[in-house]
Amino acid sequence: MSEEKGGFFSQIKNQIITTIGLIITAAGGLVITNMEAIFGVSEEVVVEKPMMEQTINLPEATKDTVVISKTIVVPPKKEKTETEKRKEDFDW
Repeated sequence: MSEEKGGFFSQIKNQIITTIGLIITAAGGLVITNMEAIFGVSEEVVVEKPMMEQTINLPEATKDTVVISKTIVVPPKKEKTETEKRKEDFDW
């Protein structure tokens, strides 16, 4: 386990070289992931309109009469028991 004999400046030099290598690697990764967007050729998309017109003929329908009736059912009133009547008397 021998230590490298170098000084402060050799360590800084190694750090700078490592940082430059890391930057180049990251830039290469970005170029590869976006390669189609960067180097791709944009093709114009041509949308063809249909030549044949479509018409829909609805058959004449007979008119029906709809009657809506509404019936309201009211439930019968519930008679109070003796205990409920007494409770009302004692409500303050």
